[in-house]
Amino acid sequence: MDDTADLDRFASRRSVAYASQGMVATSQPLAAEAGISILREGGNAFDAAVATAAALNVTEPTSTGLGGDVFALYRTADGEVGGLRSCGGAPGEATIENVRESVAGPEEDPADAEMPFTGPHTVTVPGTARGWEATIEELGTLPLADALEPAITYATEGFPVSPVIAHHWRAADDLFTDAHAREAFLTGDRAPRAGEEVRLERLGRTMERIAEEGADVFYEGPVGEAIVEEVQQKGGFLTQEDLVAFEPEFVDPISTTYNGAEVYELGPNNQGPLALEALNLAEALNAGDNAPGSSDSIHYFAEAMKRAFHDGHHYVTDPEYEPVPPLHEKSYAADRAGDITDRATDSSEIGVGMPDSGAEDADTVLLCVADEAGNVVSYINSRFAGFGSGLVAGDTGVALQNRGASFSLDPGHPNSLEPGKRPFHTLIPGLAKLDEEDWLAFGVMGGYMQPQGHLQVLSHLLDGDDSLQAALDRPRWRYREDGRLAVESRIDSEVLTHLARRGHDVTVEPPVGFGGGQFARYCEGVLSGATEPRKDGVAIGY
Repeated sequence: MDDTADLDRFASRRSVAYASQGMVATSQPLAAEAGISILREGGNAFDAAVATAAALNVTEPTSTGLGGDVFALYRTADGEVGGLRSCGGAPGEATIENVRESVAGPEEDPADAEMPFTGPHTVTVPGTARGWEATIEELGTLPLADALEPAITYATEGFPVSPVIAHHWRAADDLFTDAHAREAFLTGDRAPRAGEEVRLERLGRTMERIAEEGADVFYEGPVGEAIVEEVQQKGGFLTQEDLVAFEPEFVDPISTTYNGAEVYELGPNNQGPLALEALNLAEALNAGDNAPGSSDSIHYFAEAMKRAFHDGHHYVTDPEYEPVPPLHEKSYAADRAGDITDRATDSSEIGVGMPDSGAEDADTVLLCVADEAGNVVSYINSRFAGFGSGLVAGDTGVALQNRGASFSLDPGHPNSLEPGKRPFHTLIPGLAKLDEEDWLAFGVMGGYMQPQGHLQVLSHLLDGDDSLQAALDRPRWRYREDGRLAVESRIDSEVLTHLARRGHDVTVEPPVGFGGGQFARYCEGVLSGATEPRKDGVAIGY
């Protein structure tokens, strides 16, 4: 029986997890255990983050993989605050003209062609392997091979599939058409069921190669050759030169303050500015003074989010190709807050989203780790939409991302396709300084739900004084691309009536559409964690 669409009917509960030496929170229990095992072996939070991410590549392949990208925000034990952006760009030959000619149908004018959602033209250079390696080399203490060992064991010896993941795995049946793709991810030519044991041996062998030879084998060696061959055979433009040239980058986060906390996000090409602008707008509106879950609270936070979406989706792009305004600054929000009233703004006045990009409901994985030394890290590993492009590289078991679907073939669009350009990324790890020795790694996954989730869980913590777990447990809302205000059924019906009277187009949706959040906190030597009730995961400490 598939329980994922009706999670609200369960009355199960979780409490905050506490520990003194290590804490891992993520969306799959075996992956969390992989991170804990690395901490027990003497690794730090960064070693554990890579181990957990690699294990998620195996145990939750429906949302992440080596064919995708990696992002992080972190605070080190010696007080450094930083970010990792390991995402590749479009192939060097992927011009608008080339892609239009390639994707146009036999009777279609190439000028009318649109960016596809799957297929070879959506494959951007994967950042995962070199992102993992950079994390370990710059911030970790153990060899990369040690961090990959638990994932390799799961892939080669097998693991039982979790319920929510089994639900999403069904999409592979329609997406994967090539025999090698189906053999890599389907069992007996079908998606595995909850509790069924699965081996991903091809992926395991690729991870073994990376463990033995380093990440270069993925970009310059046989794995990279298989990736290029797969994409080019299907009509795409990715080359070995594109892969070899890729390097991850360590970046400075952007930040703002909210109710005594400093909140950090990644800047463009990520959605981070949207979350910070929404926080600043909510502060300007005193939205947090309203009772959590009330119609006033939801209304003003949603109106703040609408403006942030409008601005972010209009401006946020790869800053090396086009400048992006300082959306995260309080002065910017002060100018934008003036037209917000007690009535819902009509969706025709907002213009949210990038049409046909598929980014609204994309899903991925998030993990948060903290250790006894005071390292905390929020780490995201993504392939964009589920299993990605539909392409699996030969016998490597590497499913390639479709992040390039976020590009537009309209040269006037801020996210227009250009060679080497990085696409708009929904992915935003979160970090917050709650006090001098009180640091929180956090995030909420799920396409456009991500900045909305950040806004809500931070308000629950900072305005409503919820515990970590209570902040994740509360029912959520999300502003939809089509102008609807979607809510979970647990929100009181009287609140929904009041929202409708304000002019909101209210609709009730299942809990699987409201994101996947995780927390890991270091507070004066005590570690705590919480995990998303809408996912399969756990928060484990020791």
